[in-house]
Amino acid sequence: MTSTEGRATNGPLTGVTVVELASIGPGPWAAMMLADMGAEVIRIDRPAHDGNFVPPKFDITRRGRQSVSLDLRTDDGLAAALRLVEHADILLEGNRPGVTERLGIGPDECLRRNPKLVYGRMTGWGQDGPLSQTAGHDATYLALTGVLHAIGPAGGPPVLPINLVGDYGGGGAFLVIGVLAAYINARSSGKGQVVDAAILDGALSLSAPLHGMLAAGLWKDERGTNLLDSGTPWYDVYSTSDGKHVVMGPLEPKFFDEFAHRIGTSITSKSRNDRANWSALREEWSEAFAAESRDHWQQAFEDTDACVAPVLSLREARNHPHLRARDNFIEIDGVQQPAPAPRFSETPSSVRSGPAPAGAHTREVLSHYGFQDDEIDALLQSNAAYQHTEE
Repeated sequence: MTSTEGRATNGPLTGVTVVELASIGPGPWAAMMLADMGAEVIRIDRPAHDGNFVPPKFDITRRGRQSVSLDLRTDDGLAAALRLVEHADILLEGNRPGVTERLGIGPDECLRRNPKLVYGRMTGWGQDGPLSQTAGHDATYLALTGVLHAIGPAGGPPVLPINLVGDYGGGGAFLVIGVLAAYINARSSGKGQVVDAAILDGALSLSAPLHGMLAAGLWKDERGTNLLDSGTPWYDVYSTSDGKHVVMGPLEPKFFDEFAHRIGTSITSKSRNDRANWSALREEWSEAFAAESRDHWQQAFEDTDACVAPVLSLREARNHPHLRARDNFIEIDGVQQPAPAPRFSETPSSVRSGPAPAGAHTREVLSHYGFQDDEIDALLQSNAAYQHTEE
């Protein structure tokens, strides 16, 4: 574990300036990704409000950027935010459609002031459509795309995949892709644009391979009956003697034969597709795995192509030799967390600082972007801005 506090960055987005209007979930995660890759991200928080139930020190998705607290409901706070937008390449916001317009910091006003600006919008349902003004969360977006229906065991209810598939996979990741693509276009065309990143759209895009297989008759619309959803006995999770689990997935014939040799089963890759054998196979392997501990099976299949792995907890994953060798975890202010990804050979990403409390850099950032001391004092005295001080 290494600490990166105060470490300089030369990531691929060095020189790119991002203004982030504070939100929750996928918006901050997208901003974290941009900051990890070297962008200067200025988070505009509401005055004296950290915006989440997680204490700032542990709110990892807020790492690597500065926080300015401005009250956008005041004329002076809004004017200050718009002055920052004039210096930005990208703006991120995660409100319901129409909220930033009502505040006076919508895309039309921002693009009028900064024609090259990329205005990234993060929502669940999208900017239009009959559900666009209704509340939702990861689970409800996945439900309407069919993705939630596809996850879970045969004969059982759908299983919620935490909020990684919707919020972060279908939402935050697509927001990052969208704003970076628009930024590349703006550099050559001189014209910014609005990016409508909806969790609904992104989650549906992630399911594209399933729709292709469904159309080809290679995928059933019943969960737990297909190749990649535990429908086959060789792509499933099994319990071990210590109450833990291993997962196996030797899809390719040569990998399956390696697995069969290691575990001692008589079935081969040529005969495994006979569904008449599946029930007996699942029972045989369930008994075999249940007879030994997870660590036993980890050692038995280590350094093989059998595609068997121990199911580790979040805490256990930190100490796996492979993750340690690749420095997949870093430590900032005593908080262990995932290291930046992906990796760049010439312009490596880094984390410049841990999460900052709301308003920790208000005076510093405003001064950097041309505000005079008396202007900053006036904003603070009128409560249009807030400067956090350590207690």
